[in-house]
Amino acid sequence: MNDRPLPALAIDIGGTKIAAGIVEPAGRMVASGRVATPKELDGEQLWRTLDALIDRVAGASGEIAGVGCGVGGPMEWPAGKVSPLNIPAWNSFPLRDRLADRFPGVPVRLHNDAVCMVAGEHWRGAGCGHDNVLGVVISTGVGGGLVLGGRLIDGETGNAGHIGHVVVDPDNGPDCRCGSKGCLEAVARVPRLAAWAQDKGGRAGSRNLTAAELTDDAARGHPVALEALRRAGRALGLAISSATALCDLEVVAIGGLLSRAGSLLLGPLEETLRRYARLDFTRDVRVVPAALGQDAALIGAAALIFAADRYWSAD
Repeated sequence: MNDRPLPALAIDIGGTKIAAGIVEPAGRMVASGRVATPKELDGEQLWRTLDALIDRVAGASGEIAGVGCGVGGPMEWPAGKVSPLNIPAWNSFPLRDRLADRFPGVPVRLHNDAVCMVAGEHWRGAGCGHDNVLGVVISTGVGGGLVLGGRLIDGETGNAGHIGHVVVDPDNGPDCRCGSKGCLEAVARVPRLAAWAQDKGGRAGSRNLTAAELTDDAARGHPVALEALRRAGRALGLAISSATALCDLEVVAIGGLLSRAGSLLLGPLEETLRRYARLDFTRDVRVVPAALGQDAALIGAAALIFAADRYWSAD
């Protein structure tokens, strides 16, 4: 008889990619796969894309302990009916119910993808050993998740920690898709940042500048790309200084596609943060890259199953 503990299926769905992995109870990922998020499919076709990826990753794994899933918001939480801003094909899509039908008899837990990222970093990454951690994901959008007192904070609707809609430039900032103006997401999300760089004379001939191209150009010293990353870093520094004053943070973990820029992004972030975080209790906060890299949200999705006492409060 095999008494080995069962693994979990972890899923991470964003505007750029869909990923799935098999994660053991200690947090080690033993299999994974990913596909680009299709842009032209309807909701059912997108579900079939996810279903095929699950088959490829989990089909030979046998039984699982449960399913943890992170997906971009907004959503009805904890019901798991999702309407991601970056995936318009899913409008009020009953993702948790679909996964529960796909995997009957095991827990299915779904949260915001940035919330899963901070759960992963707190459980097995840069925030491990600390009780007060903010996770920030900078990719197609800008999301966040919050751990205080060693436990994930959900808020009234599951959106606590959503730093992307902290206003950092109310007077001159761009309009945000949420309906406000000057939000961190409106300034720093990769598509908006790339468009800003193109308008200022960025890479010639590239209509859709990627995060990798933007950071590569900055690393080569292109002044517009460097200024784009400084622009994002300053906005992040402003938002994090406010979050630190509000929540008395120890660690802020930065993940997502733009985090690969390293010091080109974190340097301006640190400079701005230290300028505005002047109270004694705010000065010691550490801002670090996500230690789990692009797998942070997958590991955090598994934490919804294996460390539910800290990261899941809805059952």
